[in-house]
Amino acid sequence: MTDAIDHIVFDIGKVLIHYDPNLPFSRLIPDAAERQWFFDTICTHEWNLEQDRGRTWEDAEALLIADHPEREEQIRNFRKHWTEMVPHAYDGTVEILKELLAQGRDVTMLTNFASDTFAEAKVKFPFLTLARGVTVSGDIFLIKPDVAIYEKHAHDFGLTPARTLFIDDNADNVAGAKTAGWQAVQFFDAETLRADLERFGVL
Repeated sequence: MTDAIDHIVFDIGKVLIHYDPNLPFSRLIPDAAERQWFFDTICTHEWNLEQDRGRTWEDAEALLIADHPEREEQIRNFRKHWTEMVPHAYDGTVEILKELLAQGRDVTMLTNFASDTFAEAKVKFPFLTLARGVTVSGDIFLIKPDVAIYEKHAHDFGLTPARTLFIDDNADNVAGAKTAGWQAVQFFDAETLRADLERFGVL
């Protein structure tokens, strides 16, 4: 590696905590084909991402209910049952996070997350408060992989991009970090991450 790593930045969803909207909706919409249609057509990933960008749930729900009034209850259930979508942490990754902190490493977090649900996540998963700080997309109206969010995080936390290692499960977000001049790895599981960190001389 051309640069030693001084800063480690973790994504959160699907890196430190599990996320799956099917968990409550397998109960709320038991038919698998109908449930898939609902996520493909109504409460889509793209719709949910706008809450990560800072749109309020009230506005988000109103937008869909106007077009699908017969689905109002199901639309509102997305936010209502959100906590069921994040049932547990990835213990192996949390262990790595705590190891890095115990070594005195500089660790921050950068996440696409709605402001209000992130506040709930911090209560449910207290380790989300252990890093030096976190950039939450919903607080700043920017989302990954927009290069601007990486630049803002680096500026706010005094990171040197070339000496920063970013960890994210999403390949596009990894590419965005690299475009911003960071080093980055895609997360698959804790074992692979540990090997990646060893390769970068971090663990």
